[in-house]
Amino acid sequence: MRIAIVTGASSGLGREYARWIDEHGNVDEIWIIARRAERLEELKKELKTTTKPLPLDLTDTHSIDTVEHMLRESAAKDPAFDVSFLINAAGFGKFGTYADMTRQEVDSMVDLNCRALVDLTQISLPFMHKGSRIIEVASSASFQPLQGLNVYAASKAFVRFYTRALRFELMGKGIHLTAVCPLWVKTEFIKVARETQNGQTVKHPWPMLNPKHVVSWSMKINATNYPIATCCVPAFLMRICDKILPNPAIMWIWEGLRRI
Repeated sequence: MRIAIVTGASSGLGREYARWIDEHGNVDEIWIIARRAERLEELKKELKTTTKPLPLDLTDTHSIDTVEHMLRESAAKDPAFDVSFLINAAGFGKFGTYADMTRQEVDSMVDLNCRALVDLTQISLPFMHKGSRIIEVASSASFQPLQGLNVYAASKAFVRFYTRALRFELMGKGIHLTAVCPLWVKTEFIKVARETQNGQTVKHPWPMLNPKHVVSWSMKINATNYPIATCCVPAFLMRICDKILPNPAIMWIWEGLRRI
């Protein structure tokens, strides 16, 4: 049996990746993971492929244990069991300085954006074979330090570096691995991220990307096993600037954009 695992599937990029796999993935079953059970049930009704909703909070390590147990149980029943796709799209960010965030918010961000992503990749790899594909959703924020979005940007830099190194470790195994680093995407992320404790909001000076475009483009890039998918020209330019400009200069540019 060939399966796909998609986290963050209740909305945004995760939901679009599940739809893409349903149309193009040629798998027997899709495991969709998110906290909101009702959203997962809605998506299940929409997809043609057999779908298994898993309403789990990935910041809880017991949820990772649950998925690992399911993987081992499935493999024990079927010697041909294969994780053909792993899409780690779960994550969240929050605008604001250290003073605007609680310790719980910071811990949850690091747990979901970093630890859960690594754990799910780690438990899935033993069941992945030549032709399997991994998408780790990072961000264009991973290309530079971003004051006012510090923890989120740092967590996505972790994802980008982790993905690049793991891709090297998997070289020769035929497993494709790509870090997806788009700019603003039209999802619930912005609404959640810009809610601060004092009720202020943060403007974004760029047009937002259609999640369908990001998914389609990143899957094309992943098919070539290229390590980074920026999905738009501004994000590509941010990646180039990271290579040629000193960090202080980039941070002052970002500061100017924040004040627009």
